[in-house]
Amino acid sequence: MATVPDQTAVLAALSTVSDPEHGINIVDLGLVYGVEVAPGQVTVRLTLTSPGCPMGNLILGDAEEAVQGAVPPGTVVDLDLVWEPPWGPERLSDSAKQHFGWE
Repeated sequence: MATVPDQTAVLAALSTVSDPEHGINIVDLGLVYGVEVAPGQVTVRLTLTSPGCPMGNLILGDAEEAVQGAVPPGTVVDLDLVWEPPWGPERLSDSAKQHFGWE
């Protein structure tokens, strides 16, 4: 029987991944659009601040590594890079807004 990954643990792992251009984690930056868990699989819907983000491959690699470390061995991790809805600063968490001096 496959073990169901823990959604809270996945989000916590993703919050350790920083966007090096902005110096803040991808959860607070609002790049994570959703996490779906199922037996033996986790799917993360995420975006980047722009399609031309030069750090995109680094962020995606770090996110996959972080999630792999947070789920049971053998769990399939699927990162679904999406562009709709487009990212915008309204997706920032309150702490991210404070980080940028917007509050």
